[in-house]
Amino acid sequence: MGSVILEARQVAKSYKKGQSWVPVLRGVSLQIESGSTLAIMGASGAGKSTLLHVLGALDRPTGGSVVFGPSQVDLWTMNDDALSSFRNANLGFVFQFHYLLPEFSAMENAMMPALIAGWSRSQAERRAREVLEQVGLRSRVDHRPAELSGGEQQRVAIARAIVMRPPILLADELTGNLDSENGKRVMDLLIELNQSLKIAILSVTHDPIVAKRMDRVLTMRDGELLVS
Repeated sequence: MGSVILEARQVAKSYKKGQSWVPVLRGVSLQIESGSTLAIMGASGAGKSTLLHVLGALDRPTGGSVVFGPSQVDLWTMNDDALSSFRNANLGFVFQFHYLLPEFSAMENAMMPALIAGWSRSQAERRAREVLEQVGLRSRVDHRPAELSGGEQQRVAIARAIVMRPPILLADELTGNLDSENGKRVMDLLIELNQSLKIAILSVTHDPIVAKRMDRVLTMRDGELLVS
């Protein structure tokens, strides 16, 4: 059993609607161990994506804390600049839509987090080339997104997410925009990366086929986590 790499402690999130507050997360507690894989399932509106965004330091909770690694640092005690740097270095993100920059090549898209972190261009290129080879795109590094298939675009997004070698990858409906064959290939790739790089994976998904590939499955209902 690995050490806990990311932990939610009684996380709550509400949004204001008119004069009232609408709860989306209701005191969610969750531990993710290093090198583990976890799927969170649930109906639309259950709070899955909101939880992922809070865990990934993209959306501030209204209560509770999110604690990272052995240092036990609470992400939401950081100021915005420190949080941005932390997120870039330690958390990988892949979404249903790849959000690649259309004017940049696969190489340039994959390099982006390293350049943001202040790496030299040559260092960033070396690492980007390495991860693009890991995701099976050695021959496509100079292609722009429009020249790539949907599955290849998602592989570039995965390469970008792991270029800093983060200890955890957060995936939101990763295969939701892919056909079944490309979805299977992307999931095969994720499991391979989990096993070879020991990256923990948290996947929010509607797809039971995706969930079955994970070590552990939890269900979210009405802002609360249930054991599936």
